[in-house]
Amino acid sequence: MKKNALIVPVLLSASALALAGCASGASSTDAGSTSAAAGGLKVVATTTQVADFTREIAGDAASVTQLIQPNQSAHSYDPSAADLSALASADVLVINGAGLEEWLDDAISASGFDGVTIDASTGIQLSEETAGDDHAHEEGSTEDDHAHEEGEAHEEGDDHAHEGGNPHIWTDPSRAEQMVATIEAGLAVADPAAASDFTTNADAYEKKLAELDGWIRENVDQVPADKRLLVSNHDAFTYFVDAYGITYVGSVIPSFDDNAEPSAAQIDELVAAIKATGVKAVFSEASISPKAADTIASEAGVKVYSGDEALYGDSLGPAGSDGATYLDSQIHNATVILESWGATPSALPADLED
Repeated sequence: MKKNALIVPVLLSASALALAGCASGASSTDAGSTSAAAGGLKVVATTTQVADFTREIAGDAASVTQLIQPNQSAHSYDPSAADLSALASADVLVINGAGLEEWLDDAISASGFDGVTIDASTGIQLSEETAGDDHAHEEGSTEDDHAHEEGEAHEEGDDHAHEGGNPHIWTDPSRAEQMVATIEAGLAVADPAAASDFTTNADAYEKKLAELDGWIRENVDQVPADKRLLVSNHDAFTYFVDAYGITYVGSVIPSFDDNAEPSAAQIDELVAAIKATGVKAVFSEASISPKAADTIASEAGVKVYSGDEALYGDSLGPAGSDGATYLDSQIHNATVILESWGATPSALPADLED
C-alpha cells in the first residue's frame, strides 16, 4: 500500500524526525473535532493516548484532531468520511506506530494525505512476549533487563502477535516519556517557529510522567513480589508489568488484539493458573465486553473488576471518567490494581492532583 510519509530518525537535534506517529494530552474529543488554535499546524492524531500526548505538547500552537474515540478499538478502527477529510487537510499525522494502526495505510491512500507522519514508537524496543509466556520479573528489573533482542523471532504459528512485537507501549510511563519526546521533536521540525512552545509544554508534561512513574513504583514496591499478580482482559499490559516487577499470570483474550476470542481450552488453562498462583482478581477493560472476564472470575472464584473499576487499556475513557486523560488512566489503573492486592495507594504528588 502507498505510503506518503518520509521517515527521518528522531535525534536530539532539529534534523531529527521520525515519520509515523502518536497522540496526546487533554481529555478526549469527539470524532472529527479539533482543539482550538488560532493558526499553526493542523495535526491529526490516531489513538486516544497519542492524541492526549499531542494536545499536551501542542498547547495553543497547533490544532489537533483525534480519530479514534474513547472506548473504540485501535485494532479494528474504520475511519469515517469525516476522518479521511481531516486527514486529507492535515499538515502532520501522529501515530502510535509499532503496527497498532493496521488500517492506516489504506486511510492514507484513500485520503491523499501527503504531510509529515510522526511515529511515536520510534526508538522503542518492542516486546515479543505474549500472554502465556513467563511474565514473572524480578523486583527492580530495568527496561534493558526485560527487553527482547531486536529482531528475535516469534514462534512459528503464533497468529496473535503484531508484526514487530507488542504495540501497547504507552502502558509504561517511561516509554510514554519517550513517545512524548518523539512527538515534540517531530512537531518542532514541522513548525520551527513554534518549537520553543512545544519544548516548554513537553518538558512540563514529561515532569508529570516522571512523577507518575515514581508514584507507581513507590507503591508497587511496598507489595511483596509474590503478591504482585495480574490477570487482564487482553494482552495489553506487558510493558506495565515489566516496568514494575509484576507477574502477568495471563489474559482472558490471549492476544495483542482485543477482537480475538479465547478458546475453551485457553479459558480452562487460565482458570487453572489463577487458582495455582493465588490471583485475587480478574480485570476487565473499559473498551472490551466484560462477559468473558466475568465467566473466568466466576469459575476461578475470584473478584472481577469491571464497569467503573475496569482498566483503561487500548483506549482512554470519555470526558469526566477516571480515564479521561493518560495521566488519569494510569492513576486509575495503578490504584485499582494496588487495591486488589490489599494495598492502599499513597497520596499523589501535587502536580498529578490537577
